Amino acid sequence: MLPAEPATTHFPSVCLCIPARDEAREIGKALDSWLAQDYPNLRILVVDDGSTDGTPEILKDRASKHGGRLRVIRNERLPPGWLGKNHALHLASSQTEARAAEWLLFVDADVCAASDLLRRAMAHVDEWPTDLLTLIAAVDAETKAERLFIPPALMKFLWVVPPKRVADPHSAFFCGTGGFTLARRRAYDAIGGHAAAPLEPIDDMRMAQRMKQAGFINRMAQGGPDLRLRMYHGWLEILQALRKNILGVNGVWLFAPVMIPLIAALSLSPLWLALGGHPTAGFIIWLLWPVMVGETYQRLTAKPMDWIWVFWPLAGLIAACGMAWAFLDRLRGVNHWRGRTVKVRKAGIREQGSGCS
Repeated sequence: MLPAEPATTHFPSVCLCIPARDEAREIGKALDSWLAQDYPNLRILVVDDGSTDGTPEILKDRASKHGGRLRVIRNERLPPGWLGKNHALHLASSQTEARAAEWLLFVDADVCAASDLLRRAMAHVDEWPTDLLTLIAAVDAETKAERLFIPPALMKFLWVVPPKRVADPHSAFFCGTGGFTLARRRAYDAIGGHAAAPLEPIDDMRMAQRMKQAGFINRMAQGGPDLRLRMYHGWLEILQALRKNILGVNGVWLFAPVMIPLIAALSLSPLWLALGGHPTAGFIIWLLWPVMVGETYQRLTAKPMDWIWVFWPLAGLIAACGMAWAFLDRLRGVNHWRGRTVKVRKAGIREQGSGCS
């Protein structure tokens, strides 16, 4: 947990780097929350990565009002051999403000923060030796699809990356998220930054992994409910995100033909238990899962239980569908996101499609 009332007069310089492409729905309120931070030594860089919606106008308006703290960089073209977000963050981290900063903060364009969050995070790294700190954000869910899929997915993520194991320098566990990843500048440079992994779909997690492998200290803490975002808007965006990220770890896609039916089967385990003559066990598992999901989600978001969680087996089927879509992309050797398809195989890397992501 972050300290509730940090008492410090030490404010190391921080440069916040935000990649943005077609984020008009969320970036206005998100950027306003970062501009309202009570941390005195903060500069903000937003890379507008070829947006075609209202994002440029929103950024222009904020920059005109907050020119002393915010600068917007327009990028029109994605160079070959890069994924869009990775290149945008590399571009931001190469700017004068970022090079002069002691810390780099990488945050997605839809993340909102309480006004004292950065000050509390910096107090945390001041108290606990850290080279990379990630905060787990509260993920808001509005539509039925989001409410059904996101809370269970969040709980599974926290199972995979237990905070104590992440902080243990002798463990293989690591964690970085798009919601909030704070990196010491010298550690970021030591691992080559984003330029060392230009085609990593899950850039934040892989950066944390590379930091830890290089001997740097990786920690994670709870950011929600003071740090929050609405990650997706409905079924289609969830499936598109799964298509981009779910098989992002190198080599994992090779196991997808086994993992897809396994995920589907495990999701329907209450049904299989009931049909196999163990209805009580199936019923207990069916009811126990929403309770576990609720405990995690309420702690992060401060929101009440949701009746839709009783349909949790459907979330696993969604994940299986997203993995199948991602597997087809990997067979083609491409990664697709926000209207851009990029070849990710090292032989013959080239940009396809139009626009930037």
